[in-house]
Amino acid sequence: MILMRTASRITGGAALALLLAFGIVRAQGVAPFTPLAGAWSGNGTIELATAREPIKCRASYDVLDERSNLQLNIRCASDSYNFDLRASANYDAGAIKGSWSEATRNAAGTISGRAEGDRIQVVATSAAFTAELILVTRGNKQSVSIKSQDKDASVKGASITLQRG
Repeated sequence: MILMRTASRITGGAALALLLAFGIVRAQGVAPFTPLAGAWSGNGTIELATAREPIKCRASYDVLDERSNLQLNIRCASDSYNFDLRASANYDAGAIKGSWSEATRNAAGTISGRAEGDRIQVVATSAAFTAELILVTRGNKQSVSIKSQDKDASVKGASITLQRG
């Protein structure tokens, strides 16, 4: 049980980072990754099993392969929790698929979802964790919502706002 909760905490943070990464994808036109290139930052609230804390994040995005591939690095920290995520995702005809890894906790998994209008819904999975991610982008601002599908997860969810710059 302790191992499962530790795995949930590890993958919960990685899923949160993943949420941030794909939260700023715009589902417009043929290449929704194009608006992501560069640096972003933001803050919000992370809900842990025992507390709710403010969280700050910084992200760097490289858009490749005719704007259909995204490489990213995201770092986030609260008073008691931090992570460093790397991910790669591909976009094709509205579908987003890829993989993620979180080096400091040796966690990894897959992502899949869809881009429609200004809304993206993605599911992040690993062996011990599943989270639903809902993202809405309008202009240079992004609202990000994450909700763990595991009622015993140590990371319950997050609400974050990102801005370019």
